Amino acid sequence: MNNRRTFIKNLGAAAGMAALAPELFAAEPNKLWFEISLAEWSLHKTIFNEKKLTNLDFPVVARKEFGIGIVEYVNQMFKDKAKDTAYLNDLLTRCKDNDIKNHLIMIDGEGGLAETDAAVRNKAVDNHKKWVECAKYLGCKTIRVNSFGRGTAEEVAKAAIDGLGKLGEFAAPVGINVIVENHGGYSSDGQWLSNVMKQVNMKNVGTLPDFGNFCVKRSDNSEWGGKCVEEYDRYKGVKELMAFAKGVSAKTNDFDEKGNEAKMDYARLLKIVKDAGFRGIIGIEYEGNVTSEYDGIKATKKLLERVGAMV
Repeated sequence: MNNRRTFIKNLGAAAGMAALAPELFAAEPNKLWFEISLAEWSLHKTIFNEKKLTNLDFPVVARKEFGIGIVEYVNQMFKDKAKDTAYLNDLLTRCKDNDIKNHLIMIDGEGGLAETDAAVRNKAVDNHKKWVECAKYLGCKTIRVNSFGRGTAEEVAKAAIDGLGKLGEFAAPVGINVIVENHGGYSSDGQWLSNVMKQVNMKNVGTLPDFGNFCVKRSDNSEWGGKCVEEYDRYKGVKELMAFAKGVSAKTNDFDEKGNEAKMDYARLLKIVKDAGFRGIIGIEYEGNVTSEYDGIKATKKLLERVGAMV
């Protein structure tokens, strides 16, 4: 009887506290099965064109403007700073002050790792090594690279296996992943890139499936530039690349009146990602022209949170 009275008394006390401070007893919101990061390319116009931000500002803005605590850098934003320890220390201080986790660095402009000319390819491998070291210094786990090369699909695949393998061997001892994004040309063919990954067969070499980059042929035959004249099936491609994914890029361009991506079925895409067993980091990469970069980032974050909680 005393135990029952004590239970009733405690229950009444708890009810009273809940009435006075309901926020303490509110149900915990559904936790997403992935973490959200912000890709710096989402702000490339603000940084490059408008000159309103610098790379040093990026982690601060990610936290204060968008409430995001994980960031993905783009080496173009600090291309001459890979070995500048004073600069990198300044960046690390800003990250620490804003509770930011550095996730990866996207590498462009250092040469094609799938060039069929061995000398050109090896030079590209060497050019990327400083970014492996920079990523390690910043506490990143990964660098994103490109598998660009000129030649037939078979020739470029053979070259990619060699180039990615060599860079992967360099990065493995320092614990850095080397991942390839579907980023134009052969790399936007999910079957081609997944076959390259199978041949490389290294634990620290993988993919960064991007929801939007599935143009396999452009009017000027470049990786980027001309009008897209042939696209790979994005849903098939994402599914193929998820087997090797060490990150995911949530590309957005425009939104409809309900806040959905206008041309991509995010529910279908995120279900593919989840069904693959992925429980890592999904990065926001807004590239639209109608909505401002700031508003586009916020809209993408809302989209990921809403749809991610449903699938």
